[in-house]
Amino acid sequence: MDYERAFKIVKAPLVTEKSFLMMERENKLMLLVDDKATKREIKTAVEMLFDVEVLGINTLRTAKGKRAYVKLAPGYSATDIASRLGLV
Repeated sequence: MDYERAFKIVKAPLVTEKSFLMMERENKLMLLVDDKATKREIKTAVEMLFDVEVLGINTLRTAKGKRAYVKLAPGYSATDIASRLGLV
């Protein structure tokens, strides 16, 4: 997968109270992703864009689009990624 495709899959991080609690307590990121993206594609895109290891992904379809809850490996921090993105 190339970076262009990865940027099309991962549209934007979701910034809510719930997402910040998930970052701190569960080491998870909440992202808006492409509606047609599979879990494998999302995992590959997140690992490529943020240079992390992903343990698991849960997806949820809403009226606003598809969300991905990305669980990171213990050696990586979701809050560090949020700070690199300028969210914290």
